Parts: sequence; C-alpha cells; structure tokens
Amino acid sequence: MHRPDAAPLVLPPPPVTGRVWVAFSGGLDSTVLLHRLAQDPVVRAGGLHAIHVHHGLHPDADAWAEHCAAFCRTLDVPVQVHHVRVDTSLGDGIEAAARRARHAAFAEVMQAGDIIALAHHRDDQAETFLLRALRASGPDGLAAMRPWRAFASGWQWRPLLEVPRTTLQAYADAHALRWIEDPSNASTTLDRNFLRHAVLPLLRQRWPHADSAFARSAALSGEASDLLVRQDRALLATAATADPAALDVAALHAADTAARARALRCWIEGLSLPPLPAEGVMQIEAHLLDARVDAQAEFAWQDAVVRRWRGLLHAERRRPGLQEDWEAKWTGTDVLPLPDGGTLSLEGEGPGFETPLRVTARRGGERIALPGRRHRHALKDVLQSLGVPPWERLQLPLLWQEDALWSAGDLVLSADSDAWLRTHGRRLVWRRG
Repeated sequence: MHRPDAAPLVLPPPPVTGRVWVAFSGGLDSTVLLHRLAQDPVVRAGGLHAIHVHHGLHPDADAWAEHCAAFCRTLDVPVQVHHVRVDTSLGDGIEAAARRARHAAFAEVMQAGDIIALAHHRDDQAETFLLRALRASGPDGLAAMRPWRAFASGWQWRPLLEVPRTTLQAYADAHALRWIEDPSNASTTLDRNFLRHAVLPLLRQRWPHADSAFARSAALSGEASDLLVRQDRALLATAATADPAALDVAALHAADTAARARALRCWIEGLSLPPLPAEGVMQIEAHLLDARVDAQAEFAWQDAVVRRWRGLLHAERRRPGLQEDWEAKWTGTDVLPLPDGGTLSLEGEGPGFETPLRVTARRGGERIALPGRRHRHALKDVLQSLGVPPWERLQLPLLWQEDALWSAGDLVLSADSDAWLRTHGRRLVWRRG
C-alpha cells in the first residue's frame, strides 16, 4: 500500500527519447527503478520493458525469474527472461564473467536508439570509486560509473546515481514493494561486499557525508577524464593515416610522454583490441618509437601486436602466417578457405579456371612477369615497392599456373592473370584471416 505522505523519488529524464529497458534483477534497487519508471507517462509512451538475466548460478534462480515476471505483470510491463552461460575461462572472476554475460544479453535485446536503464545508486558509486582507487586508477577509472554513455546500438542510463540507498529503501517501504535478497550480497569474501559491510560503515561514522564526497570526486574525475579524452583524440587526429590501424611516429614524437601514453591506449581501445598494459606503453616508448627507420620492432600481448615499420606504428590482432609447406588446388568456382582463416575468391559472373591453379605459401626466391614488362621481377622487390608490411607477406597466398607465378594474392597480378581477369570479367579477392 502506498503511503500518501511518502516523499517522491525524482529522477532526471534520459537525455534522448527511446524505448527503455530496465535491467531487472529483482533486488531492491532495480525493483524501485522499474516501479518508479512505470509511473512515468513519458517513459511509458516511449516504450518500457524489463529484462531479467538468469545466470543459473544460484539454486533459487528459477524462483527469482518467476518473481520478476510476476512483478512485471502487476505493473503491466513486458519482461524478457534471458538464460545465459557464465564463462569464467578468461580468469577474471565470477563477478566479471557474470557482468559480461549480462551485458551481452542487454545488447542482444536492444535495437538502435534503445536505452538500458541500470539501478546503480550513490552508495554503489562510492564503492566503485574506492575499488578503483585501491587499484591505483587514474582519472578515467576514478570517474567510476557514468550516468549516461553509449552502449551496444543505443545507450546506457543510470538515473539513480545521485540517490542514496536509504532513499530507495524508504520508497520501497512506502509502496509496500517486495524484492529478492541475494544471499551472496552478504559475503565479505568479495571485495565490493567487504567495502559495503565493513569499511564504508566505519567511514560514515567519522565522516557522515563520505558517500556523497566519493560520488563528487568521481564526478570531478569524470570531468577531468573528458578533457583528457578530447586531448587524446586531437593527438590521434594529428598522427592519423589513411589506415585507422596505423599512426605516424613523427607526430607522436611531437607530444609529451604522458599524452602519448594516453593516446596509444585510446587508439588500441578504438581498434577493439585487448587493453594495452602498462608494460606495453613502456615497451613502445623504449623500443618502437625510437627504432631505426628500417627496423621491424614489435610488442605483443594477449592476441594483439603493435609493430613499427617505415615510420608508422601498426596495430592488429596477431595472425599466423601460412605454413611454408601448405599447398592447395583451386578451380575458382568456390571460395577457397586458407589455413589462417582467410579466403580466396573470384567475384563477378563467369567461368573458373580451365586447369586448377596451385596455391601455396611464400617460400622465397619467387619471380613474377608483370603486365607491360618484358622481364620477370623478384616478388620480394615488388612487395617492398608496394609497401606491403613484412608480416602481411607471411600471410600472402601465391597462385601458380604450372610453374609460373600467376598472382600474389590480389596484391600483385602477373601479365597472364591480369589478361585472364579482364577477358572473363572477374575480380580476384584475397580476404585476410
């Protein structure tokens, strides 16, 4: 039953209009958020939905899902229950693995412009700030959780970040709401729970406004981080090349060390590569930025690599070269899969090869007769003149017509391959693995 004297819970409106999905665990925080948004006619008009992620990690998980579905029925809010598999193989703990699974489920249901609303509140923000500080985070990390950011095909919204948990409790009591108590939240073996149950209560005894102070510090860190991000983008724009995965070393040298380190991390993140470790920044500074012009220095981590070549830094996922003894026959009528995950194909309508071509890896010493030339040229020299990086040459498939080199992928065509493709209206395409 709703107490008429209960204080209202005032929420900021989302910065954009769109369908809102509430991430609904069934706990106090998300129960209050869903109930409050269900009372908002503007949110209702834009489309209000709930999503409950069933992790399958607790014996009561099925009962929790049914509780959430029943609560949504009382509010007349559509709900989707998503069963996920929590993959802990990356070794970063059950909490992080469950969060990845949840976010993947959120991204799956969202369409362009949709908003996923999360119920993190001011106490959560204080905990996150402290955890990040204990990990020696800089301004980006200390900014903790942002109230609004891009996510999947839409947006992520945290409208409760300035609301203390006591206010949510009072709202739930005033509206006689029922919620799930996850027993794992009481375990102080988890870092966040230790802060919540053992550390923050002591801090509040001495400093009653500790939560608001930590949240304010997070907001100030966010403002500083935004300024630095703009600086990062400006430096990356200066160092940019036609290839997003390559940066000009001379332009990077013009910046100071700290700005360069931030820009490198921003660049790697923008390429969707694993985060660049602190060691990586030091290795790039020490061994790649000041390497000789003709050097082929590199730094590798996880499944990614940064290389220095011809005055540029190149970053990509590590890809194996073709085995030297690999060989295949190809008629051109179907796509030919390559051992490194790449493919060869002929685009356009027309016939395949009358006699199958032999496809091999590079073995050294190959020569090719180029269109309009009288003599054959060393393939190595041709690739160098075209600026093909050395690591890409290791992945380059060679096509042979008997003992004559017909083409090197789609990068170098012989006189015979150029004439055949023109005559038959076909295009040779090599897609990297």
